[in-house]
Order: sequence, then C-alpha cells, then structure tokens
Amino acid sequence: MILEYEGIVIGSDLKATLFAFNNNLPILFSQPRRPFRFDFLEANTDLGCVKLTSAGGPIQKELLWERLLFLLNLDGKVPFANLCESMRFDGEHLICSNEYSKIGVLNFSNCFYFGDDNISGLVKEKELANPTYTCYDWIAFNSGGKHEVDHIWVGDDFVKEIWFYSSDRMCGNSPVKDACIVSTLTEEQLLEFDYSETMARFKMISEMEKRGMKGRQNGYSTNGNPKHYKFRTTPIRRTKRRDPMEIISKDDRVSLSEVSTRSLLATLEASCAAYDRFLRYL
Repeated sequence: MILEYEGIVIGSDLKATLFAFNNNLPILFSQPRRPFRFDFLEANTDLGCVKLTSAGGPIQKELLWERLLFLLNLDGKVPFANLCESMRFDGEHLICSNEYSKIGVLNFSNCFYFGDDNISGLVKEKELANPTYTCYDWIAFNSGGKHEVDHIWVGDDFVKEIWFYSSDRMCGNSPVKDACIVSTLTEEQLLEFDYSETMARFKMISEMEKRGMKGRQNGYSTNGNPKHYKFRTTPIRRTKRRDPMEIISKDDRVSLSEVSTRSLLATLEASCAAYDRFLRYL
C-alpha cells in the first residue's frame, strides 16, 4: 500500500511541528527532536488557543511541542508516529523503515523539509571540516544542591550556561537541585578529556564558587566564621545534538523552509479552528 499526500512535512523540532499544525499537513520523522527542557517562549506569548497558560511564568517550548504533536496525532497527521527509524527517497517514493523492515511507502507532491538525522536521498548536506554540537551534561548533586539559584550564564563555548532544576531523582518537588551544563563543542573536542564531563563538572563548581555559592554548612571556625562542605557531584549522562548544517535540495518538490518560529506562533490561533473538535475537551 502506498500513501498519497499532496504535501508533507519532514522534521520534528518545534518549528516543523508548528508548520505542520498551521498548514494542516502530515509530519514524518525518524527521531523526535524534543526541545531542550529549559528553552522557554517569550513571556508574553499567548497560547490559550491550545489550552496552555503562562500563569506560572514563561511556557516551556517542550510543552507546546508535546501539545501540537498530540493534536496532530489525534487528527491522523503523524502517520508513522514514533515507529519510523529511517527514511529513504528513491526519486519517486519515500520509504520508511524500522530496525527490521519497511513499514510504509508514500508519495508526495510537495515536501517541506526541516531536518532529520536518518534520511537519505532527499537533501544534500554541505560537508564541514569540523561540525559543532550542542552538548548537555546532566549532573547530580550529592551535597550542596540546596540553593535558590536557577541559572548561571557563563558565555564560553565550553560551559556556556548552567541550569539548576529540582532533582528528578527524588519524588515530588524536591529542594535538592541537580544541574544541566550546556556547551557548544566540535567533534574533535568531544573526544578530548579537557572537554569531558569531568572537566565540565569542575568548571561548573568553579563558576558557582566565583558567585559566592557554598556547600552545606559544617559548623564554625575558631574565629567564628561559618565553614562549608565542598560541593559533591556525580555525572548522570551526557547527550549531544549536532547543530544545523547547510543543506541543498535534491528534488524540485522539496522546499527548505526558512519561516521563523515567531511568525508561526503569530498564526497559531487562526490555525486552531481545524482542531476545535479536540481542543474543546482539553
């Protein structure tokens, strides 16, 4: 069976999802590109049309992304959901496969391409000598994780910023915070110890101490000044995502969309009418 579509969207980041939602198009991807947990929309963004509120502060991009994919799925616009692991364009058909076999074939007249890590034959990437990656080091605090700081901006490529969040390792809204360190690293740097998780942790602690942050109190010195334990941390995991590369379409039916997220958000409310039969129950 071959699925026939007039237009499709390939990609799974927030921009691709917004575009598919606003244009009522099916969306396909091999791996979901979930927005970073601490990426937020502008504070004045009104998302009441999709039943999201900013009463508690700026809305996470991740929440909007989840809501849009949910609505697209209900409307049958995510034909392979998360079952597809690779896609191949043979010049006529787009062939979608999982780890073991082909799961679907489709034809299209127009394709709006936003990027996918496991697709071939549709676009060509410009080769870079040393591509860059956004790297996330997730760090657990075993001691010194109770404080009021949520974010530190450093500005360096290695340890660009540090986010502190209520630890996921404990149930409920824990006062103990863990951290996520965000860096921009090249392929070569990812292999070097100087840019490893260990060095990222050391630099994080150094930046915390520069700003007067201290570990748990440990009594007083002989002259009456409070003493503090050192911060104790453990790496949880390191994840990375390759930064966008310049791409060239290999087929006249493929458009490399340059629309901005802001403009897509501006037309979101008008697009919600097509999904009113679902939104009324949220």
